[in-house]
Amino acid sequence: MRAMTLRVILLLVVTLLLCAPAVQARTITDMTGRTVQVPDRISRVYASSPPATYLLYALDPSLIVGLNSPLNQAEKRFLRPGFRSLPVIGSSVGQGKNLNVELLLQVKPDIVLVWAWQQPEINARFEQIFKQLKIPVVQVRIDSLRDYPAAFSFLGNLLHRAERAKKLRHYAEESLRSVEQAVAGIRPEQRPSVYYAEGQDGLATERDGSFHAELITLAGGSNVHKGQALDHYGMEKVGMEQVMLYNPQVLLVQEDAFLQKELKGPRWKGIRAVQEGRVYRIPREPFNWFDRPPSFMRLLGVRWLANRLHPTRYPFDAAKETWRFYQLFLGIELNSRALAESLHQS
Repeated sequence: MRAMTLRVILLLVVTLLLCAPAVQARTITDMTGRTVQVPDRISRVYASSPPATYLLYALDPSLIVGLNSPLNQAEKRFLRPGFRSLPVIGSSVGQGKNLNVELLLQVKPDIVLVWAWQQPEINARFEQIFKQLKIPVVQVRIDSLRDYPAAFSFLGNLLHRAERAKKLRHYAEESLRSVEQAVAGIRPEQRPSVYYAEGQDGLATERDGSFHAELITLAGGSNVHKGQALDHYGMEKVGMEQVMLYNPQVLLVQEDAFLQKELKGPRWKGIRAVQEGRVYRIPREPFNWFDRPPSFMRLLGVRWLANRLHPTRYPFDAAKETWRFYQLFLGIELNSRALAESLHQS
């Protein structure tokens, strides 16, 4: 009797396995017009670059299976424990291109999410890798901050997070619209001249045609370093003599080391922005509000910068709006100390 019972149970298990439905698939069109077959329910996603990873984090961090690079302590303080403990898989773009294919296979993503930036040869090369691994590749268009409302909607539909995506899209549209309306009537000669100081010596910058510096124009400023970007990496070196010739009204600064050392030296004292006290350190917790990497945080950053450039035209309660933004996009409620730290020297 007992042996018969075991045989019946085994027969039932085999029958259930044989009758189990196959993973349902659907065909979608990604943001570049490509047709891709993906699982109907996507629960595990590898994003191949920080901008795409952060975009996914805003929508639902539980979907992310791996990091592009190790997190620093400042980032960890503002991010969820589950995200902080994810394995570092690497990235398919940027300097180094350190994608760990073996680890990628171990985490078994349902899809790979790729930022479809303006270098199709890079996209094609890595798409071939993912194709060989039999992982569907979905491309998103986030070259400009103006792409983000559509990107949120696209991901919301793809990942069955439409209600969440709707809230993020609404904020993105509100942010862009409010700044655009505030700066719309400003004549070119009324736009403050801005130098974006990168590197510890402040002598690297971006041209006004680069996506790395697009917030300057969006916020009603005039980037002093003109022309189209030489490449996607940026950080073009310039000389101090050139900065003196530019003599900008505003300095945007990335590195604390520059603020604490170089800016106090004799070379920078004659710059108009320094003399008039219009030097602003860009906030960057947990992700940069302005650049490197460009992310959804720029939806807050463009408001912050519009206020710095045009405080009368664009009044801005930095503490209130930062608290609201972090609560919506990051799912955290900043206490007074964390709020002050996030706005430190901004």
